[in-house]
Amino acid sequence: MTILFLCAEGDLVKERAGYARAFRRRGIRVACVHPGEPLNVELDRLLAYCPERPSLILHVESPLMPRGLAKVSIPTALMQSDPYAYTHRRLRWAMLFDYVLLLHNGFEDRFRAAGHPAPITLLHGVDPKYFDGAAEERTFQISSVGRVDGANYQTRREVLGVLAEEFRMNEWSREHTYEELADVYCKTRVVVNIGRDDYPTDVSLRFAEAMAAGALFVTQLPSELENLEFVEGVHYVGFRDRAEINSLVRRYLSDESSRWRIAQAGREKVLQEHTYDCRVEVLLVRLKQTEGKFFAPARQWPESRVRLAYLDYFSAHQAPVYASAELRAIARLSLGDATVGAGMLARAWALRSREKMTGAIRSVWQSRNRVCDDTILKPPQAN
Repeated sequence: MTILFLCAEGDLVKERAGYARAFRRRGIRVACVHPGEPLNVELDRLLAYCPERPSLILHVESPLMPRGLAKVSIPTALMQSDPYAYTHRRLRWAMLFDYVLLLHNGFEDRFRAAGHPAPITLLHGVDPKYFDGAAEERTFQISSVGRVDGANYQTRREVLGVLAEEFRMNEWSREHTYEELADVYCKTRVVVNIGRDDYPTDVSLRFAEAMAAGALFVTQLPSELENLEFVEGVHYVGFRDRAEINSLVRRYLSDESSRWRIAQAGREKVLQEHTYDCRVEVLLVRLKQTEGKFFAPARQWPESRVRLAYLDYFSAHQAPVYASAELRAIARLSLGDATVGAGMLARAWALRSREKMTGAIRSVWQSRNRVCDDTILKPPQAN
């Protein structure tokens, strides 16, 4: 059995890598795309590279969107690791695929309501091999690995900054490789999760990684963990107000037996139920149950509407050359769809221009701040 991942081998990171390793552990061949292929490469060209005809074509959120997805006689699936963000666009892209793999709970109904008949919830998971080296001496009192840039992470930056004043922490403000993340969590007593400001219940991948490493997971309530059959006080610890965090951490740092008991319960549950091997098993069972069926709504669409979905995808991924090519093709097929497509492209260009301007302004301010700092901190040079 072969599964074609729509990304290059070198782009197998995080969730992509976890799924690829889990498939390979089952003896399933994972084929990837040659580096440098056009984003709209013909799907038949990719299939010709495969050692055998794939049983599944899996889109893993790469910039690629090969031509021919709505016609190929192979099941296709789209992974959605962050359906919270730009959900309205993700709904449109999902229609090109037979299955939608949702890595967060609570979105199946929305995708069904939009017209997709086969969403599958496959929650974030963990690869145990990275977390089997839990240190006997946990040198970090608190750790957090994740994004801290952008408007949606202001609370996270503020809370972690306050915690760092009191507790021994990792370098939470920088990016980590996955290997570094696993090493940090295996040396950590408490992992504090501060969700994004627009979705504070989000625990992302952090819950599985922290628990698998044997750290006590602390997160805000209410939490999506409640829908995953994790019990507060049994598998993790929750808080309702950020003002509680410091005292909560102090309590569990001093109460080693309670911290160990909860951390171990969380670890056992994650390693039994929330690994990528578990997720792959669910997916393979579903594919077997629906063998021979194709669910992508776009398989029934006229070509102009299919191309609109491609145009939107390329626009969202800042690939205007590819989006413009789709618009030209749509214009030859449908004036109405071309008008819609032109609006999509115009909005994408406007957003790109605003982002460039914001980046330029930020750069100027950072430069000015550096000049001011140099003026204040450096003593005047003697003549």
